Amino acid sequence: MFSAAVWLSILSVASASHPPLPTAAPQYSGHSQNSWINYTSVPGFFLQDDAATTPSTFDYTQWNFGLLNRTYPTDSHASKNATQWQKFEKYVDSLNKNASHNVNYKVLFMGRHGEGYHNAAETYYGTPACYYSILDGNATVTWADAHLDPAGIAQAQKAAAYWASRLTVQKIPAPQSYYTSPLYRCLQTSNITFSTLSLPNSRPFKPTIKELFREGISGHTCDRRSNKTFIHESFPTYKFEKGFVETDPLWEALHGETSGDQDIRSKKVLDEVFGSDDHTWLSITSHSGEIASILRGMIFCSDTSLRMILHHRVFSLTTGAIIPVLVKAETIRSTPTSTSYLPVSRVSKVR
Repeated sequence: MFSAAVWLSILSVASASHPPLPTAAPQYSGHSQNSWINYTSVPGFFLQDDAATTPSTFDYTQWNFGLLNRTYPTDSHASKNATQWQKFEKYVDSLNKNASHNVNYKVLFMGRHGEGYHNAAETYYGTPACYYSILDGNATVTWADAHLDPAGIAQAQKAAAYWASRLTVQKIPAPQSYYTSPLYRCLQTSNITFSTLSLPNSRPFKPTIKELFREGISGHTCDRRSNKTFIHESFPTYKFEKGFVETDPLWEALHGETSGDQDIRSKKVLDEVFGSDDHTWLSITSHSGEIASILRGMIFCSDTSLRMILHHRVFSLTTGAIIPVLVKAETIRSTPTSTSYLPVSRVSKVR
């Protein structure tokens, strides 16, 4: 646990500060010149869709990842002993087979990283003591680009064990593609969760690190990623997305992004994934704030058209938790206009 002296020093720095204010940044339009992608979550398949499910107490390992026990129109084409996941897989396959050329469906397994040292400190000292945690650490503890603490490692191991059981017992489809935030706690979590699983040869664990799946950008040093060389040395089998640079291009001390800017960023990274990955079953290891941004739904105006990110009900994930979502992506052919939101914007320095 962090020493009281360390956090008193953080508080002394923060006490003379005021919350940062937004300032302008270059715009990101969130689409190509002639089309844009409309994303919607398809409800009715997971307990997490149901307003009666309480996020803070929901344990995905007690409920088959939340998959409902239900029938499907395609059940007659499934084997007699098919599991719920095999029946759902058959149904999703039929959705894609029968979809129009501009529509496709994907199942996203979005997992929050396990508990990091920054989470443990915030729980112990309270959010005000951590909110302006602008120092890297002390001689014994580092919370910049926080690593998993023992509890977080155990949460990732729990996820690994549960994935193993679902693969064996429920014949759940293994992810075909893996994506992760570049922050160390997500790199650790994805590695612990998936690297030791017995996966089909056609679906190996070869994750891609994507810059924009990171947590909401703030002045916290826990949101500053390590350099590319260090990440590669720590996780040599991980692939970097094209254009991934050596040092963090987005984090700046005492700066941050607004929630609207984060939603634009979430739209952009989904566009990148859906625009380049033909697979159906995807794993994304990310953060509570970023997954919430993807889920909550962001409206983009283009003439009279509306575009949304998933527009899923609010479902806050505890550390180490996983939420599956069936997503319908429809490519709309039109000439969109720029949005009024700003991408990965900066905020003025605390004075």
